Amino acid sequence: MIMRLTLRTSVVLVAALLGVEAASAQDPAVPGFVDETASSGITTSYDGDWFFIVGGGVATFDCNDDGYADMLLPGGASKAQLYRNTSSQGGSLTFAAQPSGLELDNVSGAYPADIDSDGITDLIVLRVGENVAMRGLGACRFERANEAWNFDGGDAWSTALAATWEKGASWPTVAVGNYVDRLEDISPWGSCTDNWLHRGGDGRFAAPLPLKPSYCALSMLFTDWNRSGTPGLRVSNDREYYEGGQEQMWKLDPDAEPVLLKPADGWKVLRIWGMGIASYDLDSDGYPEYFLTSMADNKLQTLTVPGPKADYKDVAFARGVTAHRPYTGTDLKPSTAWHPQFDDVNNDGLVDLFIAKGNVDKMPDFAMRDPDNLLLQGADGKFTEAGEAAGISNNGNSRGAALVDFNMDGLLDLVVVNRRASAQVWRNTGAGEANWISFQLRQPAPNEYAIGSWVEVRHGDAVMRRELTVGGGHAGGQLGWLHYGLGSETATSVAVTWPDGTRSEWADLAADGFYVLERDKPAVPFIPRDQSE
Repeated sequence: MIMRLTLRTSVVLVAALLGVEAASAQDPAVPGFVDETASSGITTSYDGDWFFIVGGGVATFDCNDDGYADMLLPGGASKAQLYRNTSSQGGSLTFAAQPSGLELDNVSGAYPADIDSDGITDLIVLRVGENVAMRGLGACRFERANEAWNFDGGDAWSTALAATWEKGASWPTVAVGNYVDRLEDISPWGSCTDNWLHRGGDGRFAAPLPLKPSYCALSMLFTDWNRSGTPGLRVSNDREYYEGGQEQMWKLDPDAEPVLLKPADGWKVLRIWGMGIASYDLDSDGYPEYFLTSMADNKLQTLTVPGPKADYKDVAFARGVTAHRPYTGTDLKPSTAWHPQFDDVNNDGLVDLFIAKGNVDKMPDFAMRDPDNLLLQGADGKFTEAGEAAGISNNGNSRGAALVDFNMDGLLDLVVVNRRASAQVWRNTGAGEANWISFQLRQPAPNEYAIGSWVEVRHGDAVMRRELTVGGGHAGGQLGWLHYGLGSETATSVAVTWPDGTRSEWADLAADGFYVLERDKPAVPFIPRDQSE
């Protein structure tokens, strides 16, 4: 077992303004986070004015095949920068700026995926201007592939992306979400540009298909919401710039154009300042819940009745995740939430929720000092705020973020992109001696990383279940280890439903390890190398 340092074994949470009672022995254990930005080697900030009020997502992935997560940070009006992870297992978080070919300007975010299924991670970089598909060459080097892959990068203000492999496809389908039409005078209504669906075949993308109507998308996610075996496309839209629009779900058929679900299909009208999507099966019923960030109260949607209709209800208040205003300080104006992520930060076997926050740009009706949230799930399914106690209550102007085990010690660390200030990293030092397990999936090409799979891990009588996706969040995504906390359990079982519906049944594995799950083969342990050598 990897040794871990515990900073807190108990903590008292005081939030009188919000009416939160002092923590009891029944509350979830609070992990300690140490801000290591100053010594990390990271200096990139997300700069710029109007065109960079949104975006600012971070992409994390392994660019040199050493198992450690590297990251691309956007610069906005400045250059984007790839940072190679130089951390040692269990040690401090350190990174080195890496010349890579990704030093592009006007970058709002990026998402990693193995587009050409050669086993090397590629990127699609979102920009204010032409989006760029960057082919991975290995050793953290990338080259432009728009022409080789017939990827039309357009000339829009792109802020969202999702990717999937449709049934029978040898090439991915990529959805790109676009924001306000920057070539026209700004107006209160009707200034959104079309989103695009890039379908592919025979090693190339077809011409992009406009997804009409489009309503200034800030997050997208291909997700098999009803476990039909065919993912739909969820789109979260910023209601500031459209009239008559709403959150969207597109039904996909590989042989037909996408169909927008309507109230007659069970899809209820929901209008929010949609900025980010996070998904996880929180109630172990086999279907994912969706957390939607917004301004003021956020939404947590759960499927009401399984079946062909997309009928959801909001359970954010019941679960304690509205996160609608700051939980520290005296500013009680509504919050502005951006990137959300479900993951288990204290390894107790209950997934938690991180939310990056920050004012759009001195909007007077919303909080100016708006700390990021760390909501810990308790045994009763309700979440408790622990951002201040954990040490991550950043009062900067956050946008994108990622919970990632950067130093491969079985604890999820944190990176947050800040507008007009340096990105920050925190090292997770734990919350007691709790166990964990992490996985990566592999299958024969195409779609070697098995995007669209469902991974199930047993924890006592419960099953922790998540869908492997490319998309969601806010303007940035992750490709790498899937992390599960196990609490006091020293072993567990894992099962995988692969993208084509084939299932690998339960395999027993020891806790506190990394495993590569290759289709139709036994799990292979992965031993991180010592990068200090």
